[in-house]
Amino acid sequence: MEKRTGITMKQNPVTLVGKEIKVGDQAPDFTVLTTDMQPFSLKDVGDKVKIISVVPSLDTGVCEFQTIHFNEEAALLGDVAILTISVDLPFAQKRFCGAKGIDAVITLSDHRDLSFGLNYGFVIEELRLLSRGIVVLDQNNKVTYVEYVKEVTNHPDYEKAIEEVKKLI
Repeated sequence: MEKRTGITMKQNPVTLVGKEIKVGDQAPDFTVLTTDMQPFSLKDVGDKVKIISVVPSLDTGVCEFQTIHFNEEAALLGDVAILTISVDLPFAQKRFCGAKGIDAVITLSDHRDLSFGLNYGFVIEELRLLSRGIVVLDQNNKVTYVEYVKEVTNHPDYEKAIEEVKKLI
């Protein structure tokens, strides 16, 4: 399995496991779980433009902000699928969404197989968490934007990702 460095968490170097995704790549499929414990894959979203918001855990401040921010953006973007993926258990994700009023973002759990994390190169080897980032896919699941946030505790570039989405819709 491919491994790479250059990412930190609280200024400590971490190792990312899995294939690094790049602009122009065809997005690999993955299988994660919905908040109702049902399998979910990329093809379940159909031919919409997609934002994949990747977070370590919804129960942290930056991850919470990132998820709420994209939930708010969903109303402005229209027919764009926004997925938030973490390794939080589906039960915790469901509780979080209910408590925070998350109703436009699809929260998905990669806890079981790390299918998304390994296929997209977001798994933090030392912690078995996903690193922070954003992936934008066009209607044909071609990667048009990707950000692996260099310091996991920092925010991603929301505006740059939204700008890319607006070019596609």
